[in-house]
Amino acid sequence: MSILIDENTRAIVQGITGSQGSFHTKLMLEYGTRIVAGVTPGKGGEVVHGVPVYNSVKEALREHDANASIIFVPAPFALDAALEAIENLELVVIITEGIPVHDSMKIKAFAERHDCRVVGPNTAGIISPGKSKLGIMPAQVFSQGRVGVVSRSGTLAYEIALAITEAGFGESTLVGIGGDPVVGTSFVEVLEMFENDRETSAVVLIGEIGGDAEERAAEFIEGMSKPVVGYVAGLTAPPGKRMGHAGAIISRGRGTAEGKIRALERSGARVARLPQEIPELLREVLH
Repeated sequence: MSILIDENTRAIVQGITGSQGSFHTKLMLEYGTRIVAGVTPGKGGEVVHGVPVYNSVKEALREHDANASIIFVPAPFALDAALEAIENLELVVIITEGIPVHDSMKIKAFAERHDCRVVGPNTAGIISPGKSKLGIMPAQVFSQGRVGVVSRSGTLAYEIALAITEAGFGESTLVGIGGDPVVGTSFVEVLEMFENDRETSAVVLIGEIGGDAEERAAEFIEGMSKPVVGYVAGLTAPPGKRMGHAGAIISRGRGTAEGKIRALERSGARVARLPQEIPELLREVLH
């Protein structure tokens, strides 16, 4: 079993006719993801990599059975795209970065009202190796296995997933929750899914400076039955300077890597100081 997506996930790509949407649709199709339709307003009737394009999600759903969407729509139009998807689907993955915080807050609140799971924005997406990929990650660094991975950072997640794969563990699912200050799905929610997933034996949590998401995760980890290995990027980050992600900033002394590491270690998680230490820590907790 995997979490969030599997071989039965049927997806719509919003923004499929744009350069990023088209490029990643091709890669997702090659991986085996079941993409049933694309949506770009005004482009209905076109075909991208064999996928029919519609003017709206509702129009696509009249012709195809889908339960998920992945959004590549530019930031100024992403709110409307997300709201339409949330109203009609179970899972929405928002790749778009640069979405204003107030738009993200509207998306989050709307999703809660409609009982829809939103991952992102500013996320690399989700991959369940060997089953499905709704995201922009390089599929070749992943292999089917028993380690769940949850990360705020995309590129760090790829590096660590490769190390996990090369160590022979493989991944059950990787979820990028996104690097913005407001995201649809938290560390805690993904940890709970992994805790309840019988095919996940351990979890790797990849955090970074800014906010208190890792501290909240640490509180949940205290009650978990499965071992957690952590890594927090940004040990040398200067206060007040944004480091890559909109949410990765130390403010008024809060959100430091040291504070997050201490919280995770108090919870019982094993925390690596370098990404390459993670496989050895997994060997120790999985023995």
